[in-house]
Amino acid sequence: MSQPFSGNRRALLKLLGLTLLATQVPVTANSLPLLKPRRLNPGDTVGLISPAGLVDQKTLDEIAPILSQLGLKTKLGTHLFDQYGYLAGQDVDRAADVNAMFADSSVQAVLAMAGGWGCNRILPLLDYQLIRQNPKIIIGYSDVTSLLLAIYTHSNLITFHGPLGTSTWNWFSIQHLQRILFDGAAMTLQNLLSTPVETITKGKARGRLVGGNLSLVAALVGSDYLPDWQNSILFVEDIREEVYRIDRLLTQLKLAGILDQVAGFIFAQCTNCPAGEANEPSLTLRQVLADHIKPLGIPAWYGSMIGHIQDKFTVPIGGMIEIDAERGTIRLLESVVI
Repeated sequence: MSQPFSGNRRALLKLLGLTLLATQVPVTANSLPLLKPRRLNPGDTVGLISPAGLVDQKTLDEIAPILSQLGLKTKLGTHLFDQYGYLAGQDVDRAADVNAMFADSSVQAVLAMAGGWGCNRILPLLDYQLIRQNPKIIIGYSDVTSLLLAIYTHSNLITFHGPLGTSTWNWFSIQHLQRILFDGAAMTLQNLLSTPVETITKGKARGRLVGGNLSLVAALVGSDYLPDWQNSILFVEDIREEVYRIDRLLTQLKLAGILDQVAGFIFAQCTNCPAGEANEPSLTLRQVLADHIKPLGIPAWYGSMIGHIQDKFTVPIGGMIEIDAERGTIRLLESVVI
């Protein structure tokens, strides 16, 4: 009687093992060594992609001379000018352009041309192992938040929240991009005097910087495309969201347990975020931040120059930093490129 039972047991264990293997949670950033991309050099080629919203020839005509002045050449994604409703082409084609740029050895960096909406739709179609095997700079913001976080989470490659192709590439933004991506400077990011910060809770904290557009971070809650938040520094920004919606989004992060894990918090800029209609009762944004962030007791402030503004920092998602909430500074503790 024991032999048949033993054989069945072995078969059952084998089946269970295969089932567990098939349903295993994908590799996350904690499982792999952190990768830094190679720094930019004059003569490098930047791949231009549109993983979200539409791009037109005018946008390309505006950004190409700026990149040329930085000594960079450009290579267009195959589907850069595609259109599928409000998206820059079908999901499979937008994802194919991301994968192709990482696979292309002639391309040293990848620039997302526009935000809008669409990156969440392509995350399951990306080849994260390919991306990890071919680490290179990828930069953007707004809807591209999802792409940056997913690549950091599943490839453990530092990505960069910074200008899009459609951004205002002014002196301030270009200087910060050059210092970090070309020079590899472990610099301190501090606002212009014309953009003061407002401290929520004083103090300093160290951790890996993660975050991006608040709406997109919240939209990824419940998926496996968000990183480990433990002892990280969370930064968020947004645009054209009424205060009650910011309240709702932060509440979602709170209920998901994210806010209770982070070591520091930065609400960068909330551009055109009204309290509500003129006669409607509303909390202020400062009250909402006080309600959600002050009780955490972690260093936190509002107003960093990140997001939907003309003068913007380039910041490393996954980079090790130190923040000072009273001064409103972000200090890179090491170079984030090699």
